[in-house]
Amino acid sequence: MKKKVLLMGKSGSGKTSMRSIIFANYIARDTTRLGATIDVEHSHVRFLGNLVLNLWDCGGQEGFMKQYFAQQRDNIFRNVEVLIYVFDVESQEMERDVHYYQSCLEALLQNSPEAKIFCLVHKMDLVAEEHRENVFKEREEDLIRLSRPGNVTCFRTSIWDETLYKAWSSIVTMLIPNVAALENSLSHFATVIEADEVLLFEKATFLVISHCQSKENRDSHRFEKVSNIIKQFKLSCSKLGAKFQSMEVRNNAFAAFIDTFTSNTYVMVVMSDPTLPSEATLVNIRNARKYFEELENPNNIAMNHQNHMFH
Repeated sequence: MKKKVLLMGKSGSGKTSMRSIIFANYIARDTTRLGATIDVEHSHVRFLGNLVLNLWDCGGQEGFMKQYFAQQRDNIFRNVEVLIYVFDVESQEMERDVHYYQSCLEALLQNSPEAKIFCLVHKMDLVAEEHRENVFKEREEDLIRLSRPGNVTCFRTSIWDETLYKAWSSIVTMLIPNVAALENSLSHFATVIEADEVLLFEKATFLVISHCQSKENRDSHRFEKVSNIIKQFKLSCSKLGAKFQSMEVRNNAFAAFIDTFTSNTYVMVVMSDPTLPSEATLVNIRNARKYFEELENPNNIAMNHQNHMFH
């Protein structure tokens, strides 16, 4: 199942850097060596096995942008599932940025009227921390107004912190066809094993694709922080010729387990009882694997019933 995703925005706005971090295992400091995208770069990213993201990274130089709305209009904007438009928060040409954004909306309305729209207000690390919330809120209000009568979802992002993972996790999760069934099953799993929290990560990108929790947690960015930390740890392992498979963290307040789950996911289970034997949780994870493997294939959902999920 292929889903066409357009990644657009002015040249230098940070499109290729974020794509390289999420899908090509770059770290932020290495993106400085990336050159400008010429015309359109196509990449097919396999996600959760049967879902393939057909990612079109469109160069943002003015000459290319004009071609997209003229000679290449039908080719670029036909059969689009998602438009991700990236705005550089410090752009000195906001009027031109807005013009191209609205041209994209117009082309989508003609060619892919059901496409979902996301705007990333990017490079937020360049804004003083105390001003970030207000700056983003102003930009978000402007973009919502400019996008009418359509709907747009906005995120503030930076390659230097967890906000990039939060945005892309939200966008990609929306493309998963059976995400509701996945979330229901994960919630059931958490209840059965009495976990405080369970997270499901996509294996290649380590984006969070589903989660459930039974206890409040004050850190609203914890998922993306874990994604970032574990992904960097995985990269360090691979550089040493080692393969990351699982991790266990304990202190006097909780025990957390990260383990291979299905062929396309990792699972993280957080238990508030740190005295619980590791093997008890790991056995529960093993028992759930087969069910979630089948759930990833939508054709198998009808063949399974939640009551037979665990032993």
